[in-house]
Amino acid sequence: MATPRRPIRGMHTPRYRRFVKRLILAREKAAMTQKQAADALGQREPWVSKCEAGQRRVDVIELLDFARVYRVPLAFFLK
Repeated sequence: MATPRRPIRGMHTPRYRRFVKRLILAREKAAMTQKQAADALGQREPWVSKCEAGQRRVDVIELLDFARVYRVPLAFFLK
């Protein structure tokens, strides 16, 4: 029997909201739409939208991909 999934903690904390704002800012600075970002990341546009809305947690590997596509250092997201 599968264990019930626990909600991911920390997605609605002030720290995570600041991270999401930086994620959006990086895309905007790269002058990309969500669709363009999704294409460059090999994802669909709703995936990027959910990441930016804080509805989907971004893992460290995905964050590295965002940094590469947006051409910002990883530290950009952690300020």
